[in-house]
Amino acid sequence: MLISGRVQGVFYRVYAREQAERLGVRGWVRNLADGRVEVLAEGTPEQVVLMLGCCREGPPYARVQDVQVREESVREGEFSAFEIVY
Repeated sequence: MLISGRVQGVFYRVYAREQAERLGVRGWVRNLADGRVEVLAEGTPEQVVLMLGCCREGPPYARVQDVQVREESVREGEFSAFEIVY
């Protein structure tokens, strides 16, 4: 997912990690140099859909304008947790 809007400097990555942990989603979240946030989420289809909903909402101070979604092939179990990548 590529999330754009006011999504940096508003605890978006921490929020994404908390939601992923709550949902049992694995993967990572990181800031991009162009002001967007990128999320890679691995889980069941239901978990990923719920994570997508969380990413569209964002934390209280965020203003999500757009979420671009792209499915990628990943090896099952490639990630063991959800991390903030710097």
